[in-house]
Amino acid sequence: MAKVIISCAITGSVHTPSMSPHLPITPDEIARESIEAAEAGAAILHLHARNPEDGSPSPDPATFMQFLPQIGEATDAVVNITTGGGLGMTLDERLAAAERASPELASLNMGSMNFGFFPAAERIETFKYDWEPAWLEGSRDLIFRNTFSDIEQIAERLGKGHGTRFEFECYDVGHLYTLAHFLDRKLVTPPLFVQSIFGVLGGQGPDAENLLHARRIADRLFGDDYVWSVMASGRHQLPFTTMGAINGGNVRVGLEDSLYAGKGRLARSNAEQVGMIRSILETLSIECVTPAEARTILALKGRDNVAF
Repeated sequence: MAKVIISCAITGSVHTPSMSPHLPITPDEIARESIEAAEAGAAILHLHARNPEDGSPSPDPATFMQFLPQIGEATDAVVNITTGGGLGMTLDERLAAAERASPELASLNMGSMNFGFFPAAERIETFKYDWEPAWLEGSRDLIFRNTFSDIEQIAERLGKGHGTRFEFECYDVGHLYTLAHFLDRKLVTPPLFVQSIFGVLGGQGPDAENLLHARRIADRLFGDDYVWSVMASGRHQLPFTTMGAINGGNVRVGLEDSLYAGKGRLARSNAEQVGMIRSILETLSIECVTPAEARTILALKGRDNVAF
């Protein structure tokens, strides 16, 4: 690709405050980190919310609305609101913020799956908040749920109801076939923004063969009807996003996916990670698209048509 969309996932719901002092928690921190990431070159900002008192994941639309207007006033970046939320949230809870904000883009996980982040608890000596160890350990015995019915509801309520398009999060090759099923039923429409995800415990592993296989299957299923992107968790973030870009993909970085900016070195901000991947891409003679270009590529409804 001559040009690449950089997405930045600002805070997520997996990492906890004890893992990094740089993880944004409060609405002001999330807004600041988002604006700086956009200034560094991110065309899309993928957003979760957290309880400002203790950093726990929050589905509360009121919390989202404390940072979304700040971001909208300061940057032209595309806002992408989670519908994944956090483990244990109901579908209505996961959809509440997106339905309130009516964003241009929202994430949509393409299936139910084991989603394990419990090994992280073993690496933390002292927890800042009481909720953290139970949250991490709880992922040992919880399934992230997105059934066919759930996906249908999300497509109906956000896609048809708000004109929101989706970042289809595919944690395994089977998720690509699920997406093809919904495309065949015309419940989703091209261009499909397909995010292939690697390195989450319970999903496809961070092996180069898996990345190339995911690309081949997506090509076979979707032809010219999709836009491909790559993200990977932890230390695999930069190698896999670089490999994805070389193979014609867009890229996603951010503190949701990795807390690091090099071996053993915590990233001080989301903007630092955006700057790192942008530098790599530009060294490879790959340009980064603007938010306006991303809107055209993904056929988004436009900044004037959101509710924040």
